Amino acid sequence: MFKIIRHEIDAMIARDPAARSRLEIILCYPAFHAIMGYRVTHWLWQRGFRIVARFVSQLLRWFTGIEIHPGATIGKRFFIDHGMGVVIGETAEIGDDVTLYQGVTLGGTAPSVESDGQRGLKRHPTLEDGVIVGSGAQILGPFTVRRNARIGGNAVVLAEVPEGATVVGIPAKIVRRETDDRFCAYGTPSGDLPDPVARALEDLTREVQGLRNRVVELEGEKAGGAARPEKPRIVAASE
Repeated sequence: MFKIIRHEIDAMIARDPAARSRLEIILCYPAFHAIMGYRVTHWLWQRGFRIVARFVSQLLRWFTGIEIHPGATIGKRFFIDHGMGVVIGETAEIGDDVTLYQGVTLGGTAPSVESDGQRGLKRHPTLEDGVIVGSGAQILGPFTVRRNARIGGNAVVLAEVPEGATVVGIPAKIVRRETDDRFCAYGTPSGDLPDPVARALEDLTREVQGLRNRVVELEGEKAGGAARPEKPRIVAASE
C-alpha cells in the first residue's frame, strides 16, 4: 500500500512543477485525496458494499470537488491537476499514467439499462495509457481514446481517437496524427497547433477566389468573342 501511495505521489510531482514535496501533495492536493479515496471506494464496490461505496464517494466529491464513481476502473499513476469539476462515470476505464485537468467529463451517452432490463452496459469512454486531457474537455460515449492521445482544452470528443493523435474543437477533429510520449501540459504539444475551423475557412476562401477568377476569365472570353466578327460558314452541297 505504501509503495502504491509513493508511486502516485511521485507521478504527481513529476507532472506538476508547482509540487515541491511529498508532504505538500499529501496535505494540499485534492486530487491525491480523491484518488486515494477512490481506491477505497472501488475496493468496497467490488466486494458488494455498493451503498457504502457510493456514500463515501459523495463525501469525497463534496470535500475535493472531484466526482469519481466507485465502479470506474483506474490504472496506476493517475493524475488530476487542479481537479475541480472533474467527473468520471461508472463504466469509464482509465489506463496507466493518464492525466486529466480541471473540468473534464468522462460521460456516458448510451442508455443505462439494456433492452432486457439488465444493467452493466458499457456507457463511458476508455482512456488507454499515457492519454492527456485538457481542461474543460468532454469525452462522451463508450469508445476508446488510444495510447498517448492528446485532447485539447474544451474539446467535445464523440468518436474514437487514434494512438498518438491530437484532437481539438467541437466536435473534436484530428489536427496532428502523431505525438511523442513526452508529457505536455493541458494536452497541447509545443509548436504551432492548427485550428481545424480556421483551416477549413482558408480552404473555402481559396476555392471561392478560384471560382471568381474563372468567372472573370469566362466573361472575358465571351466579351472578346462578341467583338470579333463571326467567320462565314461554308455549307456543303450535301447539306
